[in-house]
Amino acid sequence: METKKPHTPPPFVPQIRLYQDWLRDQRGLEFDSYDALWRWSTTELDAFWQSVWDYFDIQSPTPHTAVLAKNTMPGAQWFPGAQVNYARQALRHVEAAHAAGLPAIISRNEKGNHRELSWPELRRQVASLALHLKAQGVLPGDRVAAYLPNVPEAMVAFLATVSIGGVWSICAPDMGTHAVLDRFRQIEPKVLISVDGVTYGGRDHDRTGVLAELRAALPSVQHVVLLGNLDTTISIAGCASWTSATAQNDAQTAAFEPLWLPFDHPLWIVYSSGTTGLPKPIVHGHGGTVLVALQLKVLHNDIGCSYEANSFGECYHWYSSTGWVMWNAQLSGLLSGTTCVIFDGNPGGSKEHPDWGVLWRFAAETELTYFGAGAAFFNNCMKAGTTLSDYGDLSRIRALGTTGSPLSPEVQEWGTAQFAALGTPDIWWNNISGGTDFCGAFIGGNRELPQVPGEMQCRMLGAAVESWDAEGRPVQDAVGELVCAQPIPSMPLYLWGDKDGSRYLSSYFDMYPPGHGRQPGGGDGPASMGAVWRHGDWLKIGANGGCIIYGRSDATINRHGLRMGTSEIYSAVEALPEVLDSLVVDLEYLGRESYMPLFVVLRPGHALDDALRARINTAVRTALSPRFVPDDIFAVAEVPRTLSGKKQELPIKKLLLGQPLEKVVNKDAMANPGCLDWYVAFARERAQAAR
Repeated sequence: METKKPHTPPPFVPQIRLYQDWLRDQRGLEFDSYDALWRWSTTELDAFWQSVWDYFDIQSPTPHTAVLAKNTMPGAQWFPGAQVNYARQALRHVEAAHAAGLPAIISRNEKGNHRELSWPELRRQVASLALHLKAQGVLPGDRVAAYLPNVPEAMVAFLATVSIGGVWSICAPDMGTHAVLDRFRQIEPKVLISVDGVTYGGRDHDRTGVLAELRAALPSVQHVVLLGNLDTTISIAGCASWTSATAQNDAQTAAFEPLWLPFDHPLWIVYSSGTTGLPKPIVHGHGGTVLVALQLKVLHNDIGCSYEANSFGECYHWYSSTGWVMWNAQLSGLLSGTTCVIFDGNPGGSKEHPDWGVLWRFAAETELTYFGAGAAFFNNCMKAGTTLSDYGDLSRIRALGTTGSPLSPEVQEWGTAQFAALGTPDIWWNNISGGTDFCGAFIGGNRELPQVPGEMQCRMLGAAVESWDAEGRPVQDAVGELVCAQPIPSMPLYLWGDKDGSRYLSSYFDMYPPGHGRQPGGGDGPASMGAVWRHGDWLKIGANGGCIIYGRSDATINRHGLRMGTSEIYSAVEALPEVLDSLVVDLEYLGRESYMPLFVVLRPGHALDDALRARINTAVRTALSPRFVPDDIFAVAEVPRTLSGKKQELPIKKLLLGQPLEKVVNKDAMANPGCLDWYVAFARERAQAAR
């Protein structure tokens, strides 16, 4: 048996420090603080984004004629004249990464099936599938839809599609027929790439029935590729097999190169959570997505190239399903030659055998250096009493990433203590907040800044983020609307099917007047510049630059004139060991005081008696203020959540304010629609009592 050599960690000089050294040496720019660097990046937009282009050596056969040719929102024009391709940027690393002996993708599933895909094999499979799709008539601009889990084949299919100018869109196989059709019908795909089934929570789930329904309901689909993912071998009439579509290995595949495409050629279509109405089909472009992905993942998330000496052996994992934008973020590791490590399955074991050590064992065995997951994952680990020392050698992990919901100080302190016990006292928490909307982050981390539990460290470079009050005045150390006053290259090109742009405009730009606050560096511009991007989150920016997201601004609690995001209430309530989950809504009525009920999911074996109610109230009163003590507390079986795990505060708020269920929520976009019956009955009882 081969003896494993002891691991010698590389220097890991922070990536943002390497970038600042480059700015000093190549541009003659030095900054005495991160705040000064950030202000330069959001004021001198052309200089900053040109520096990102040059620092990452983005290549184009034709020069761009400007950086930001038109500063309008929406409608900003970036890098006109340049040509790029996401797949080309990823595959440029094949030779160097392979020469260093590093794989492109490491994957595992619940059944323990472990696979490694080399960089040359990634390129060969991409070329084979791209040539197959081209032979089926896929042209630039045609949509290729995928119904695939978080497996290497999903990444291959994406790169193959976009390499020939196709527009990619994916749904996770945990989504039912209606939810998938609500998305794919809008974009009319020419090709569908589907899985036969998935394994989750210890069970196999056949998806061939859903595939048949999708084929019947999507007349635009002219070709289907079927990936066999379950242990049984199946074939379906009229479907090409994945194996045959990726089998070509000849001079044609060796000579294949991705097309050069305009900077703003459509890359993929992603979807909003779709709590009401049809999900918004959001179109992002090749160039903007590549630039922002590198800016986020490398400079801020501190994820390096796996074959460079400073970050040699980097192994990057962010637990996600293909239905969450963090799958796109995981995929972006390939852009900088980073080994992507992916897991397909339930991170908490099965219902019969809960196990929050699944991902930690996986991390130890694959020698992860960067471990990311939703904030709820870490919270669940803490609540389950997980002890990380039980799961193997985690000493190579140097960074923990979180997003999806605010991470409480308690959970961060728990994780820090766990890693200190493992011999890593300075574990770095990279807490980020952004969104599917622009496939990036507004708020995030900086490896060189101090950490404060419960805070995100900084506003991202190039992101002119401010916190505004209702009149559009910037506020500090106070909660306000998160706005972005300047364009970012990855903001949507448009929403698919939104011919006049009205849906796009109303989604992000209709709260503040056009021109207000739009001059780079501050001040108003002409109305022709358009309005600031209003993201829909409550944000507080501290005097030290640290940021706290308080939850969605449209679900904000407003008690007696004092506004509060829901996350702080959850932090107080869910710190109690008896409470597994919670949901709070503030039902405001004109002319009378609001009514604020709190719904709690309790740990098995606990009941909501007077003593527990008192403890919950005391926790809220102590942590926040007596103003935020709920009017009533109710025990519920589940908190309604979207497929990406977000609490559905606004739909429940609207339901309890008397709006019909079908007008406020899309059940097919929910992870647990069955729980709505209780809330519907509760709303009915309240309405009757009020008469």
